[in-house]
Amino acid sequence: MVLIAAAGLQSGSHASGLQQGPAPALVSILAEELDRNFRILGEKAEPKPYYICYRAAEIEGGTLAAALGSVAQRDISRRRNLDVTVRVGTPKMDNFHLLKGERPRFTASAALPVEDVRPAIARIAWRETDRAWRAAAQRLMQLESAVKMRTESPETADLPDFSDEPPSVSFLEVPPQKFSPDEWAAKLRKWSAIFAEFPLLVSSSITLQWQREIRTLVSSEGARLQHGRHFYRIMISAAAKGYDGNDLTLFESFDADDAARLPRDAAVEQAVRKVGAQLTALLRAKPAEPWVGPAILSGPAAGVFFHEIFGHRIEGHRLRDETEGQTFANSVGKPVLPEFLTVVSDPTLRRTAGVDLNGWYAFDDEGVPAQRVTVVENGILRNFLMSRLPVPGFPRSNGHGRAQPGFEPLSRQSNLVVESAKRVSRAELRRLLEAEIRRQNKPYGLFFERVTGGFTRTRRGGLQAFTVIPLLVYRVYADGRPDELIRGADIVGTPLASFSKILATGDEPEVFNGYCGAESGNVPVSVVAPALLVAEIEIQRQPESKDIPPILPRPQGEVRP
Repeated sequence: MVLIAAAGLQSGSHASGLQQGPAPALVSILAEELDRNFRILGEKAEPKPYYICYRAAEIEGGTLAAALGSVAQRDISRRRNLDVTVRVGTPKMDNFHLLKGERPRFTASAALPVEDVRPAIARIAWRETDRAWRAAAQRLMQLESAVKMRTESPETADLPDFSDEPPSVSFLEVPPQKFSPDEWAAKLRKWSAIFAEFPLLVSSSITLQWQREIRTLVSSEGARLQHGRHFYRIMISAAAKGYDGNDLTLFESFDADDAARLPRDAAVEQAVRKVGAQLTALLRAKPAEPWVGPAILSGPAAGVFFHEIFGHRIEGHRLRDETEGQTFANSVGKPVLPEFLTVVSDPTLRRTAGVDLNGWYAFDDEGVPAQRVTVVENGILRNFLMSRLPVPGFPRSNGHGRAQPGFEPLSRQSNLVVESAKRVSRAELRRLLEAEIRRQNKPYGLFFERVTGGFTRTRRGGLQAFTVIPLLVYRVYADGRPDELIRGADIVGTPLASFSKILATGDEPEVFNGYCGAESGNVPVSVVAPALLVAEIEIQRQPESKDIPPILPRPQGEVRP
């Protein structure tokens, strides 16, 4: 599982109330074709389907990028995709039954016209339904033979493969975009030219991405849904070549679900200069050495830390997979985190700590309404993130079945919110770090200011480990010396050992927005967390490159702001 940056809980806004009106044209077309196909397959096919679902994703948006005062990229597109799910057999055992840890993928996926033309859309839905049914029927026949030769875990032997959920009917309007690429192109040219003030950079860019996404779902159970969202991101990035040949990168991003809430010009200009100055400083920084000791993780760094070491291990589908490590399989009702920590997954939360969250949605990709789930309460594990795949003790979905178009939904993270009852000010957290350095008789501690993402391994066949990739790391001295910037460090560790090292948290929640890549594709996620003080964290050196810096001098007449 990989988390990539897109980048205490205050009161936030929640997903708007459900609205129902006349069915949109695409819903009507898909529903009519689904009903026809389900009826005919029920009459003529063997094995018969007991469930069919059509999921359509329409994405309209673009990318605008500028470098050193000129537009380098301008892409605008609109596309639709249709995913067809067919389940044959019974909910007790169907073609998606897990065997030997294999995660079957039977989704029939195809491009759809962006216009609501009934014959064209119906033809594609008919073709993909037939294809999905054939794959499903073949898989079920293989399973019926294979399961007779295997024993199943007593905990999962009596669990069905698909939970019974009430169908939802809701049509939430996604307004057209009010957005002018031409106006933003002028801003990007101006902002990107600022990087010319930093002559040691090899490359730099300012990128603006915008997207209007509409999700449509109809099912043989009667679900009829259309909903979606807007997304805007400004990404500031720069790269340089160190004196020892290592490549260095740094970035800053701003996300919003409304272009009007993107930062003002002055804030972006300040961020560009900050990235340029920090990357220039990194060129002079000492390389990190392998080390174990106390540290503070900023809110965004703590967010990635929790996403990787904790979040993936509470995704319910892993409890049905015998190849998974199943870290918390027998931990419900038991302490898994320090008692001052509570962890909530809340896809209904759209904005908090002054930031729009990337992981919100109204319905998951199985048509179940988004729900706030308290996963850990005062350190005690209470719940898992559930799709429609039941696990021991949790027979129903709680609205966390998610997928990238082209994949089948699985239980995935959304907005992971870390709350703390042991909060201290930033200054006090620093004082506690210095005290911990002295207590452990360490030469220094570490402060992780910014990270770019991370990844983890959850399967039994390998080490249960995680990696978080920092961008800005400082050595912190307890004797009053100024902090010292270092580079080339990765945070590494194993989850259970890491949980026990958390000592206290800051009192200001911060947001990390990103995209998480796992078995059901890339899905947007957010983590809201305060800074963490940990008694022990381990770093290792990143892989190195020994390419020499550019020999040629920079070009004559480079643009200046």
